[in-house]
Amino acid sequence: MAKNIKFIVMSTVEESALELRTHLLAIQGVRILAEVDDSALLGPAVSQFPVDVLMVNLDPAPDAILPILADVASSNPDLTIFACSASTDGPLILKAMRLGIKEFFPVPIEAAQLTEAIAKVEVTKADAVASGKLITVMGASGGIGATMIAANLAAELAKLATGGVTVADLDYRFGQIATVLDIAPTYTLADLCGSPEALEPAVIERALTLHEMGMHVLSRPQSFSEADIITGASCMGVVSSLLQMNEYVVTDGPTRFDIGGTSVLSLSDTNLLVVQSLVPCVRNAMRILETLRSNGHNTENTKLVCNRVGRDSGHLTVKQVSETLGIDVFATLPDDWVTVSTSMNLGEPLATNAPKSKLHATIVEMARLLHDPLGQQAGSDDPKKGLIGRIFANA
Repeated sequence: MAKNIKFIVMSTVEESALELRTHLLAIQGVRILAEVDDSALLGPAVSQFPVDVLMVNLDPAPDAILPILADVASSNPDLTIFACSASTDGPLILKAMRLGIKEFFPVPIEAAQLTEAIAKVEVTKADAVASGKLITVMGASGGIGATMIAANLAAELAKLATGGVTVADLDYRFGQIATVLDIAPTYTLADLCGSPEALEPAVIERALTLHEMGMHVLSRPQSFSEADIITGASCMGVVSSLLQMNEYVVTDGPTRFDIGGTSVLSLSDTNLLVVQSLVPCVRNAMRILETLRSNGHNTENTKLVCNRVGRDSGHLTVKQVSETLGIDVFATLPDDWVTVSTSMNLGEPLATNAPKSKLHATIVEMARLLHDPLGQQAGSDDPKKGLIGRIFANA
């Protein structure tokens, strides 16, 4: 079973691209961060997307693609390259191997052979520098509470983590992470998306603002014009760099489902989909999940967070929402608009503004379950006996 092995897939033939995607996504833990249909795009894609394996279909013109692969292999010695072709010509296979291709798969690809090759990559990756965990918080509609959850979740994780924690605003135009945390950033996400040099650790550290709760904050761009220049690939580069520098990266968003947004979700260890128990919101969530699934995205890491759940409400039940969407409930947050609005207007996390509120206690439990899902740390109680367990029991 692979664990978070990230791929770029290249095929100039649409049918082959679909076949490769199907084969790869059938292996648990494999994530496809980008797909390209032109071999000339291989170099730029590899430089922008943080992947472990490049999977290339050499057909119908192996002689044209192999020199490009040779350049990519030479420039990226740590990248594993797989190739496939309908041709089993001996000289072609030998040439591919000499150019740095690790595995050659005859078409049709045998699932067992592909799984074995990916297992080898996993062993190699285990010896590499470990990266942090990415937690994405995605709202099914505007004003659903994703920003509040992302900001406070990062604050609570900062108390638990032994390494760094950064909360990043991926709502390029209307994000409010800096506002709800009362941060006035000097630099923003846009400053890190201009060039590869901007992804140097020292440069990234200068772009982050340290909050008194212990986490760092990366704000959205100051202007719409700056937001418009951010590409999906450049955003992925920033997120990847942050993961190498932190134990946890929490993102508010993505809010778009272009290649950049879906790539971030593919990289995510846990995606918290925030919904409210209202029919229009649930329908939005269904559209989001259907879009992701139809594009080959694995939604197994997507968990449901039901916000503004009131005891006497006439809304859909949490159980009904979960069954409708086909994803598990991670948490339910109580309806406490007075506490939330006061906290956000003052720019203070719940830990500062309302430490004894039930809402704050719920987010504390969310952070604990993300940090220690099996309750193995000293002093941890059985999760089923804690607040989240009681909420599940009443769902």
